[in-house]
Amino acid sequence: MIQIEDIVVSSDIITEKFLCNLEACKGECCIEGDAGAPVEESEVKELEKVLPVVWDELSPEAKAIIEKQGVVYTDKDGDLVTSIVNNKDCVFTCYDEKGCCYCAIEKAYREGKCDFYKPVSCHLYPIRIGNYGLYTAVNYHRWDVCKAAVILGRKGNVPVYKFLKEPLIRKFGAEWYQMLCDCAEEWQKEYLGEEEKRY
Repeated sequence: MIQIEDIVVSSDIITEKFLCNLEACKGECCIEGDAGAPVEESEVKELEKVLPVVWDELSPEAKAIIEKQGVVYTDKDGDLVTSIVNNKDCVFTCYDEKGCCYCAIEKAYREGKCDFYKPVSCHLYPIRIGNYGLYTAVNYHRWDVCKAAVILGRKGNVPVYKFLKEPLIRKFGAEWYQMLCDCAEEWQKEYLGEEEKRY
């Protein structure tokens, strides 16, 4: 574990490799699981604000859910999450002609139609953020649907923290991210040094 200010970072963020492979997974992380994506309180208004922009992209089932309960709900663990369709699909999930799912909000953002990218928890995946009193935990989440991303990340030698540079800066700031990079470099030197001593 590495501590930077009041944030505790799992060493997996440095050692594990990851690079999304949408051609292989088809965006399955948006549709698998037993709850929606975690949402911060401040993001609810953003989701509501972007709703008219993406409304025509959404499925009839998603529209019905949103009209009934809104863009978010509280799951069984008491966490605020995006509303879901059929107990799996996020309401903002859409599909292209190849059957690959995509986020309607991210699509609108990339087309310049809104200034909200998507919930930061989605942007950060496979990192999951946990809050434990005085400390925030940054953990790497392992999931079978991301096997192709792990393989591609290892092939390209892309550590999780480098793959997620943009969302980590979005969440914690550029200065904090630079401290993470510095710690990662030192940690890698120590780790590699220990490995060399074994041989």
